[in-house]
Amino acid sequence: MSLSLVRSRALVGLQAPAVTVEVHLANGLPSFTLVGLADVEVKEARERVRSALQNSGLEFPHNKRITVNLAPADLPKDSGRLDLPIALGILAASGQIDASQLADYEFAGELSLSGELRPVRGALAMSLVLRQQQVRTRLVLPPASAEEAALVPDAAVFRARHLLDVVQQFLPPSNEPPPEPSDGWARVAPTTPSAPGLYADLADVKGQAGVKRVLEIAAAGGHSLLMVGPPGSGKSMLAQRFAGLLPPMGIEDALESAAIASLAGRFDLSRWAQRPTGQPHHSASAVALVGGGSPPRPGEISLAHHGVLFLDELPEFPRAALEALREPLETGTITIARAARRAEFPARFQLIAAMNPCPCGYLGSATRACRCSPDQVSRYQGKLSGPLLDRIDLHIEVPSLPAQDLLTSPPGESTEAIAARSLAARERALARQGCANADLQGQAIDAQARLNDSATALLQKAAAKLGWSGRSVHRSLKVARTIADLAGSDTIEAAHVAEAVQYRRILKEH
Repeated sequence: MSLSLVRSRALVGLQAPAVTVEVHLANGLPSFTLVGLADVEVKEARERVRSALQNSGLEFPHNKRITVNLAPADLPKDSGRLDLPIALGILAASGQIDASQLADYEFAGELSLSGELRPVRGALAMSLVLRQQQVRTRLVLPPASAEEAALVPDAAVFRARHLLDVVQQFLPPSNEPPPEPSDGWARVAPTTPSAPGLYADLADVKGQAGVKRVLEIAAAGGHSLLMVGPPGSGKSMLAQRFAGLLPPMGIEDALESAAIASLAGRFDLSRWAQRPTGQPHHSASAVALVGGGSPPRPGEISLAHHGVLFLDELPEFPRAALEALREPLETGTITIARAARRAEFPARFQLIAAMNPCPCGYLGSATRACRCSPDQVSRYQGKLSGPLLDRIDLHIEVPSLPAQDLLTSPPGESTEAIAARSLAARERALARQGCANADLQGQAIDAQARLNDSATALLQKAAAKLGWSGRSVHRSLKVARTIADLAGSDTIEAAHVAEAVQYRRILKEH
């Protein structure tokens, strides 16, 4: 048979659209042509496949005109993931393996020149798409990638270490096995990862009881947070321990988070079901934060999906990068649009940001004098736009601790104790409305707020005096709802509103 079909998958966003590798062998001048909108890495498969077949003791059809079509033709294909299906297509078209046996399998893997199979990114995304589409196809993947794909419940995944391992499974009945086959073919049992790793403990942070209270509110309601304070006050330590306050990840959330990490080649089985904390450097571009490229790849906000995005030194980030966060903060998704293709990535993260109050960092400090001029302070704080600050629910000052308190204070309250209270409040909200308080939209805010008369009057007075936008009013109302849930109250009272109002902090003026 001079024509063969082998199935595989490409990567476009979090989706893994099907790709059919069509191989045709014809008489004529010897050539190896690869078509179907293939990127440079895919076109280089011609040399890898040729060498892998020859070094594995298999026959490469040198005297044939080889045409490989990657269908559909308008779908971009990148990376070396199509090496294995291309090699199998050539072997099937030349009659060295049984083409009819390949129909129930999908293949992905990069080939070394010796025929060894190397891991590919996005294996978990492939397996997850098969589950979502209820496709009963078996996956054949290299080591590491196969174990990753087997995390999906009920996935049928086979691991192959070498090209010969795959060839041996699909030999025609009349053929003898190729020389010296390795024993690397195996069905991968569904992986049951161990319990997620432990998070750093908030007990390491001494003092800062007020800030820990705000972290508890943020975790209970899913609210974003901005911490403002001098250098060394503990902002980074607090932010890096925040993920431990969030609820344990369910299987679906863990799979989705791991699939995004797999797309970027960052998947680590030891961090399974552990909420990610992304901490990009302040020199990161807008594309690095929100994603992009051709084909589009996830950015830091998507890699922090179901976790925490910590932006330290917030005003030092490029203005364009910060403004790109505005829509994902509202919608929980980011759409990367290009001329030929668009991709949508989930980006439901909790933003924890930190900044100094001025360029020198000591504006308002009780321990050191600020040396910045009013114009310098104004320019520094002006790097953050009003619309971005409006989307951050909680603003809190983090004061520096005197050396005596730092050295003599006992350990603070543990993450476990604070997380238990925030989880109880979040479960109360989920039972009432089916989502966290920060996710309430439209009429649901009015329906679930349940303000009493004194609370309503106080909120109206605060909004008028502080000149709040409608978004600020709604965000303070949702924070007050979370504070009421932490207190076990069905209605929002004046004390809850008063606490929420003080967290809509305006940056100090010099």
